[in-house]
Amino acid sequence: MAPSTPDDLASKLRRNGLHVTAQRLAVLRAVTAGPHRTTEAIERSVRTEIGAISRQAVYDALAVLTERGVIRRIQPAGSPARYEDRVGDNHHHLICRTCGRVDDVDCAVDAVPCLTAADDRGYEIDEAEVIYWGRCPECAAAGRAPTTTTSTSTTTSTSKPPAASSKENRRVDQ
Repeated sequence: MAPSTPDDLASKLRRNGLHVTAQRLAVLRAVTAGPHRTTEAIERSVRTEIGAISRQAVYDALAVLTERGVIRRIQPAGSPARYEDRVGDNHHHLICRTCGRVDDVDCAVDAVPCLTAADDRGYEIDEAEVIYWGRCPECAAAGRAPTTTTSTSTTTSTSKPPAASSKENRRVDQ
């Protein structure tokens, strides 16, 4: 992804109805600097850039940026929340069970095939959250074993993802 200029980021905030503040710009820069960053990594980047900022201010900025659709929050089962600036498409994620690496992957077939459920039960479906679990090429080549835990969730794979966290990721595209 091409780096964004401060003017690009400020324009993005304004287009989404947000006031431009030093904190929001720093948080947005930290998210765009690397996909799938945790709150802690974002907080460290922001502190390096602008100095003193409270943890709550970082959480507040992440929340409003997510709410307005500027960034996307994902929270894979058993993992901390992660943030990315790839929004507005129906992409999914590959997660390495060994090292925790997260990569984007486009939808498997057509533009939005996973939005057609076998039985939608009357729901108007506008998003699907799909996560593929396995080992990244580096971990597989090195023969590193995946670290898995037992899960009570139902999956269609032969192994199960780590136990689900109590807070599920819910997002509606705006």
